[in-house]
Amino acid sequence: MPDAPQVDLLSDTLTKPTDAMRAAMAAAPVGDDVFGEDPTVRELEQRVAGMLGHEDGLFTPSGSMANQLGIRLHVAPGQELVADSLAHVLRAEMGAAAVLSGISSRSWVAQHGELDAAQPLALMIPDGGAYQVNTRLVVVENTHNFGGGTVQPLDQVQALRAGTRERGVAMHLDGARLWNAHVATGTPLDTWGGLFDTVSVCLSKGLGAPVGSVLVGSSAHMQEARIWRKRFGGGMRQVGILAAAGLHALDHHVERLADDHARARRFAEAAAQARPGSVDPARVQTNIVVLDVSGAGWTAAGFVEAAAARGVRIYPVSPTAVRLVWHLDVDDAGTALAVDALAPLLEQGPSAA
Repeated sequence: MPDAPQVDLLSDTLTKPTDAMRAAMAAAPVGDDVFGEDPTVRELEQRVAGMLGHEDGLFTPSGSMANQLGIRLHVAPGQELVADSLAHVLRAEMGAAAVLSGISSRSWVAQHGELDAAQPLALMIPDGGAYQVNTRLVVVENTHNFGGGTVQPLDQVQALRAGTRERGVAMHLDGARLWNAHVATGTPLDTWGGLFDTVSVCLSKGLGAPVGSVLVGSSAHMQEARIWRKRFGGGMRQVGILAAAGLHALDHHVERLADDHARARRFAEAAAQARPGSVDPARVQTNIVVLDVSGAGWTAAGFVEAAAARGVRIYPVSPTAVRLVWHLDVDDAGTALAVDALAPLLEQGPSAA
């Protein structure tokens, strides 16, 4: 196995700051953010809020914290949120809503993570009284990570918003990769953001900043979220150094996401040719490819190991499926390397290892 992968497709969280981003970080004016005195943080928070059609924002160390703050604003202990069964807030945030906030959750099954508004609307019980847990929040993820970078259908999000508004249920958007949904569809960011009470967006995935997410919502909600951020241990000091990276990313790294999408689709087309049924290229909408390797006779763990031996690092998402994620640090040459390394494994099965 190589000491380091020749192409690293484990996640889009792996990106390194560019030289220009590092320069912006070094030059950032800073202050104590716990006291609200960091001007670069405030610039970032207000800019992101405006982009998403909301009043104010709050910079957080991670997307998980941003999501958990958004959830806590809407759901009291003993109440529930609903989300699809593959949602990041349920599958990859370590049970935080239950552990930190005493919040219950239920889920529906969404094919490829794609929203069908009828499912959460049927699942919600907002008026359970003293006999059932009351639903207070629906969480939607866009794009959907474990669904394979799926962009949510705008009409379904709109239908869900109409139904939740009628029944007094809030909506939170886990928009860690909302930038990808925006670039892939051309749908304005404030169109997506305006359909939700709170939205979290990540700066350290496709945009390439080293750390951070932003939660946006009403000014009142952000004042409350600031208290909960401190309570959760997320108060930061001269963090404008990191916020400056986010501002640079917004200026320079949003539109280039289309390159990641094109490279992911190019790989998916090659994978489908090598092993029909392993992936549907038409479903590769953004920068994530999920491969079903069972048809080639692989387990996910075995395929990951064989890929690593050929210089490609990827991630198992189920016993039979693996995930590959394109990002700022994977170019055309890296994509070609991934095709050359992995297509024989799909075509020939374990005998190619």
